[in-house]
Amino acid sequence: MPTKFHFIILGLTILFSACNTDKITLSKNGSSEYEIVYTGDSTGSQHKSAEKLQEYLLLISGAQINLVDENSQTTKKKIYVGNIKEESLEYHQIKIQTENGNLYISGGSDAATQNAVYEFLEKFLDCKWYAPGVAKIPEMKTISLDPIDYSYTPEITTRTVHSRLFYQNHEFADQQKVTYEAFPTYVPSARVHTFHKFMPEEVFYEEHPEYYALRGDKRLPTQLCLTNETVLEIVKDSVAALFERHPNAAVLSVSQDDNQQYCQCPICSKVDEAEGSPAGTMIRFVNEVAKAFPEKTISTLAYQHTRKPPKSKPEENVLITLCSIECDRSGPIADKCEDFANDLIGWGKLTDNIRIWDYTTQFTNFLAPFPNIRTLQPNIQLFRDNNAQWVFEQHSNNPSELFELRSYMTAKLLWDPNLDFQALLEEFTDGYYEEAAPFVREYVNKIHDQLQEVPDFFLFLYGDPSEAFGSYLNPELLKEYVALFDAAEEAVSQKPEVINRVKLARMGIDYAVLEASRKNLTTDLSLTVADANGVESINPAVALLLDNFSKTAKANDITLMNEMGFTVNEYGANYLSALEMAKKPNKAKGKQVVTLTQPKKYAGEDPMVLTDGALGGSSFYANWLGYEGNNMEVVVDLGKIQSVSSISMAFLQVTNHVVFFPSEVRYLGSMDNENFVSLGTLANPKPLNKKSKVNDIQYFDLDFDSTNLRYIKVIAPNTPTPYWHHAAGLPSWVFADEIIID
Repeated sequence: MPTKFHFIILGLTILFSACNTDKITLSKNGSSEYEIVYTGDSTGSQHKSAEKLQEYLLLISGAQINLVDENSQTTKKKIYVGNIKEESLEYHQIKIQTENGNLYISGGSDAATQNAVYEFLEKFLDCKWYAPGVAKIPEMKTISLDPIDYSYTPEITTRTVHSRLFYQNHEFADQQKVTYEAFPTYVPSARVHTFHKFMPEEVFYEEHPEYYALRGDKRLPTQLCLTNETVLEIVKDSVAALFERHPNAAVLSVSQDDNQQYCQCPICSKVDEAEGSPAGTMIRFVNEVAKAFPEKTISTLAYQHTRKPPKSKPEENVLITLCSIECDRSGPIADKCEDFANDLIGWGKLTDNIRIWDYTTQFTNFLAPFPNIRTLQPNIQLFRDNNAQWVFEQHSNNPSELFELRSYMTAKLLWDPNLDFQALLEEFTDGYYEEAAPFVREYVNKIHDQLQEVPDFFLFLYGDPSEAFGSYLNPELLKEYVALFDAAEEAVSQKPEVINRVKLARMGIDYAVLEASRKNLTTDLSLTVADANGVESINPAVALLLDNFSKTAKANDITLMNEMGFTVNEYGANYLSALEMAKKPNKAKGKQVVTLTQPKKYAGEDPMVLTDGALGGSSFYANWLGYEGNNMEVVVDLGKIQSVSSISMAFLQVTNHVVFFPSEVRYLGSMDNENFVSLGTLANPKPLNKKSKVNDIQYFDLDFDSTNLRYIKVIAPNTPTPYWHHAAGLPSWVFADEIIID
């Protein structure tokens, strides 16, 4: 059982209006005149739901109420669990009713009956489950109920919150009425992005390039050619084999791989043009697969290039999974992402079988502040209003900023999108953070208010906290947020368990402060401090913050910084390296840099970021200078001829975003900026392959005999996108940061 927070309520009466005028008393002073009657046999779901009710009534009142089946009833009053009256209930409907002194808790299915039990405990007995192991279970000497006639049918019938709090704690999932897994009833190996699983390029591409997408004048294994009849037959065979291997599975995904390099051969293009969307070839293809498996559901994606609905209707057993990945999260989708809202309406005209795949966290920085909590309710209401009965809210699965709060509120809103949002926020924060709640709540409200002050800010799923250092994460606001969390910790200083919850909640702001310090935003927010002689040393406040951040993560099994697999340990090690680098003597710091090739988009395309003393992190938004499709070639002017014996430069890799380490790095030196001599060439120690680490940082360090130089040239050749990569045919990026010269 979860930890209980007991409070005594003498003679508690819970009011709920109904036509029946008689109160019922389930227990008094530890005894009860009732028995719990379950339908079905003793191994069934109804029995388990009845046991759960019995367990909680004992905890609440101290009364052990007997549990019996229908055939073993006595003359006692009844608490019926299950549809004992055989009413005509909808599959997902729950009903709680008092009648003739008895209590009926029922549902249109076993799962609905379980939901009804938890709804009764929460709505009528005030039980709260905030997180695994954190609950508020009241103690009542008397459980007395006013008449109840309550019925509810959730409009969103399959509710998934992508959070390990639910996946690893099934009882907590039951309490919040969400699924145990991301893809319930799916074939485990065919849940999403399945084309490459059906037809691996290693097996087919060399001999049959015609099976794959035509891009320009070349076939590439990025997607399948969906008008190729042989491809259709191979996929149908693969689907048949998977269903045979998993006979109990009801759903299988036939869906595009995670890129937009779809086939543009003349036949596919003609179909897509006639359909008004690249979803045209997709739906026609998936329909043919679905026809071969009429007793199963074939899921596919309306995602990126296939998001716009075509003219063809999906077959009845085709499930459309509509994805909102492009949307600005600073406001409701209806306001900030009208194209998606229109596509939702468009798909709704073609089919009632829609699964929403929504996104609620920053995948490049799980732990960064991400003020989108106020959008949860209007977005879920939008999905509900457009008849989406299956909603998958992709959170981070792994812990992220305010993880417990987000998981709880999202689950509650999926069950009832019309809940009072502010009351729900107060309910969770008061219960979970206790005396620290006002300070945590003030932080949540303040950061959201500050975001609204910048209406044009695009809150991106693949963004970075550095984008907000001029707005809702500016230095002054960071100080205010830190002060709020300091006050929150002080408020629960005598409660170690609650202090830990507050430390978890503040990890987002601590991370933002660490990243702001990496950019040397202010004297306080900097990696180093200088003594009276100008000698740089590590900023002790930043070192302490990094240590506390790492300890909180370790104590709570928080291991990942982002979806690319960059770990907390790697983040800490990289940050320590940055601290060491920052205190090193650097003759290049603040010196002029000229780029001989054109950078693009990031860091303002300003080559001076290479010598500004700010060090890049794991995301390409954070102080990295990027070159797309061309080599990086820059020259640093040291201002005068100096003795140089070492050069170091950092490069970033994020393979899923087509960011690769350069194939090599060449360092050259000159005294006149015309005649350069080679100082050394460093090969990439981690050549790109299919198993390359997705997110990584590599320092290219060169030591050589002391040489008098004024100009240092760095050439970093771009690594072309290989044919097997999901972005084959597109230019790749090379990203570089601080050059250290001594």
